[in-house]
Amino acid sequence: MFTMTPTKPYFLRATYDWIVDNNCTPHLMVNASSGQCVVPQQFVKDGVIVLNVSPSAVRNFLIGSELVSFNARFGGVAQDISVPVGCVRAIYAKENGQGLAFEEANEIASINETVADSQFGDQKDSLDKARKPPKLTIVK
Repeated sequence: MFTMTPTKPYFLRATYDWIVDNNCTPHLMVNASSGQCVVPQQFVKDGVIVLNVSPSAVRNFLIGSELVSFNARFGGVAQDISVPVGCVRAIYAKENGQGLAFEEANEIASINETVADSQFGDQKDSLDKARKPPKLTIVK
């Protein structure tokens, strides 16, 4: 079986560029409860932090294959931020909420196992039922 690289970093980069190109403010919604995220914990609420990643708010912004990293000021103090791509729950424009939301990794793994195990076309129907539409919540 041929293994391909994950699509999520590509979707993040493309959506980020689309938001910026439309003169909107990109925000990342991050699941900060994993312990792998280097974010200012005082701004985490219910395990989630929303980060303004507009070009005017951050420096050295990079969406890599495994990490989203940048430098930003929080309360006037510069901090290095590092978030595993898997912890990003959504990227959206602050002004209108348009963007992308991502499913939890365990839901995706379950879908991938179903696809890998399926050998017949009629199993596609059960895969379609297992998928849930992404939900995007606007956090102000």
